[in-house]
Amino acid sequence: MTAHPPANLTLSEMTTPLGRAFLVTDASGVLRAFDWSDDEGRLGALMRRFYGPRVAMKTGAAPRAIPEAIAAYFDGALEAINAIPRETAGAPFQKLAWRVLCEIPAGQTLTYGEQAGRMGKPAAVRAVGQANGANPIGLVVPCHRVIGANGTLTGYGAGVERKAWLLRHEGVELETPRRL
Repeated sequence: MTAHPPANLTLSEMTTPLGRAFLVTDASGVLRAFDWSDDEGRLGALMRRFYGPRVAMKTGAAPRAIPEAIAAYFDGALEAINAIPRETAGAPFQKLAWRVLCEIPAGQTLTYGEQAGRMGKPAAVRAVGQANGANPIGLVVPCHRVIGANGTLTGYGAGVERKAWLLRHEGVELETPRRL
């Protein structure tokens, strides 16, 4: 599944209300990855998975528009992240799953089954979960907007607590689990 890495990948960091985040951009100013800095190993693993074991990144600044759009999202302009140019390698199924993620409006959720249905692959619920888990552009490709069939918050690489925070930030009312 590895593709040739884009030339001149740059790794930068920014502060968010949920902690420090890494951004990987290419020479064209396209976002290639976004992940939280408390799980640097995950970002490296995803980059190697999609671009091979010799993927190299230099430290530098992302094009100003990208962190500004992410900051605007956290300031309440939820649609700001939609304008960020993004691209990544991936299998055709993964890219389809990620495209459907980008169609989920802020403040709304889908179940994994609904996402699979929108992809025209209603039986591929587990594969959809795996594709979402391999999403290297978290937040901007909003896999946090996908929930379990019973309404539970499941499967978010950055942690279910962050997923809940992001959904609440977008205005999604989450049910409080009942204690027995």
